[in-house]
Amino acid sequence: MKTIIRKAIHDDLKFLEKLETTCFPKFQQNNMRSIRNSVTSEFQKVLIAEIKEGKIHKPAGSATLFMYTRSIRIFSIAVLPEMQGKGIGKKLLDYAVNLARTGKINRITLEVRKSETSVVEFYKKAGFELTEELIDYYKEGENGYRMVLKLVEKSDKQSLSNIIVVRNPKTWTMPIEGVKVVSSRAYVADETYQALKNVRIFNLSNSYQYQKMGYYVSLLAAARDHRVIPNITSLHDFSSLSLIRSLSGYIDEDIQHSLKEVKSSKLSIYIYFSKSVEPQFRQLAQKLYHFFEAPLLQIDFAKSEKWLIQKVIPLSMKKVNPDHLEKVQEFARDYFAKKRFNRPRFKNYKYDLAILVNPKEPNPPSCPVALQRFKKAAEKAGFYTEFITKEDFNQLTEFDALFIRETTNVNNHTYQFSRAAYAEGLVVLDDPWSILRCSNKIFQNELLKQNKIKTPATVVLSKINYHSGQKIDVKFPLVLKQPDSAFSMGVEKVNNMEELDEALKRLFEISDLVIAQEFMPSEFDWRIGVLDEAPLFACKYYMASNHWQVYNWKTESKYKEGNSDTLLVEDVPEAVLKTAIKAATLIGDGLYGIDLKMVNGEVYVIEINDNPNIDSDIEDLVLKDKLYDKIIRSIFNRIELNRNIAKYVTG
Repeated sequence: MKTIIRKAIHDDLKFLEKLETTCFPKFQQNNMRSIRNSVTSEFQKVLIAEIKEGKIHKPAGSATLFMYTRSIRIFSIAVLPEMQGKGIGKKLLDYAVNLARTGKINRITLEVRKSETSVVEFYKKAGFELTEELIDYYKEGENGYRMVLKLVEKSDKQSLSNIIVVRNPKTWTMPIEGVKVVSSRAYVADETYQALKNVRIFNLSNSYQYQKMGYYVSLLAAARDHRVIPNITSLHDFSSLSLIRSLSGYIDEDIQHSLKEVKSSKLSIYIYFSKSVEPQFRQLAQKLYHFFEAPLLQIDFAKSEKWLIQKVIPLSMKKVNPDHLEKVQEFARDYFAKKRFNRPRFKNYKYDLAILVNPKEPNPPSCPVALQRFKKAAEKAGFYTEFITKEDFNQLTEFDALFIRETTNVNNHTYQFSRAAYAEGLVVLDDPWSILRCSNKIFQNELLKQNKIKTPATVVLSKINYHSGQKIDVKFPLVLKQPDSAFSMGVEKVNNMEELDEALKRLFEISDLVIAQEFMPSEFDWRIGVLDEAPLFACKYYMASNHWQVYNWKTESKYKEGNSDTLLVEDVPEAVLKTAIKAATLIGDGLYGIDLKMVNGEVYVIEINDNPNIDSDIEDLVLKDKLYDKIIRSIFNRIELNRNIAKYVTG
């Protein structure tokens, strides 16, 4: 009797269905739709074990595998009852192990019912270790074990592989330790590079134009899950002057300050591996590199009323000034010697998560206890987790995901972190688009109005129009808001025209536009946390003592905020919940805090926050650790989906 292992086809569906009904209890069986999806999925591999006797081929068992970037998950191995005891299951398992080894995968994981002691022993004999007991994993009272087979004995640390791609490697005369130099053609066509994992590509091809070799290097690197500089997003960014100027606007002060001593009206700054050859532009070069990431860059400036970027040009080695070659070599060696390319990846973790915090922030969105709970949840989910600060910008590319836990603003480093991480292909919470949309209350007001979501009566006051006699149709008292105010800061209440004029004098010095809203007194505001377009938590935030807002920033008391109640989501009025979810989905599918009021039976959205408070014993009071698990699980699933892996973590 000979056993053949092959890939499942459509004709095997009935056999696979029979296996489900004969080998697994009802609560564990997959239906035909799930089986069909597994067979046709690009990211699952269904194997058939066939018995060959003479000219007869008879299916006897199967294995379903989930194929991930660095691991394989065995979803199931099953053999017909009459064919068990003949070593067919062992052959299916051996095939999966060999498949993993040839694909340079580090581990195989699986889950098995605790009650199936013989199956547990089967996997133990094959080298699998018990890593975790899963309570009620299959159903109530039916626990499971998670088991892991580590395929390669490695040290606790492994470094990233760095590959420089050039048109002709013979022209690269600068050997760098730990860096391999290959041709564009080889990287595109050679199967060796297709199979590599955990690789960083530095694309120095001669041309990045659409459908040229350099373009395909960056495109294929993305498809292979290689981290590439420049990536496809950056290549498109380089061709859009409006986008370039929009991005550079965030560092306009730095540009004007750094170039103020330049006498000519035109200037080119050359940036090689994040550094400028001219010392006076070193600091500016670092900031420009964060926005326009490419190994070798030429940035052209011109001055009229002020300095503006005219062009951003990614360079190949061929186009580097010969006088700069020595500096290129020096900067390249410094660049690859950085910790970012050699940071340990611990073998027990699947992904790396950066949590951006500001230890000096007086009112951060998460307290220290909550941050530690996030870290605990992340490590349990399979993340190596690090808290980073604004000083760690250069480390971003070491991670698979960025979770921002400091107050966000379009005009500070949090947005720069978010955008840079997003451009690098990291999963980001909060993503840059959510920060942009939530930071501006004028945009929010328009968005909510267009989608027929009730808000307090609102008028946008313009500095020019107001001084020209702009009419205000909203009755006093009014609440005045800066377009980018947050956490009740930059918000004022006025009771008459005199107070309005006085307040606007101050606010118009900061912003050309100010929002004026009708004042809607209430005992509390609803705060509904929304994640992945579904409700996450529900709170009542009561007004601060003797104050009309949740926060009273002017009080000398240490108690600046009112009390709060945390409720089960099911206990929230249906109208409040539906309105919150509708408002959140207008922004995106991230993590949001929706502030609402219920007045006379009507629900009004006050604002949408992209970075809601998650504090210990407040927002987590009902769900406890499950709240942190849900958020971390969402980040994990987003990474899996970004890498074209079927989402399998639920709950």
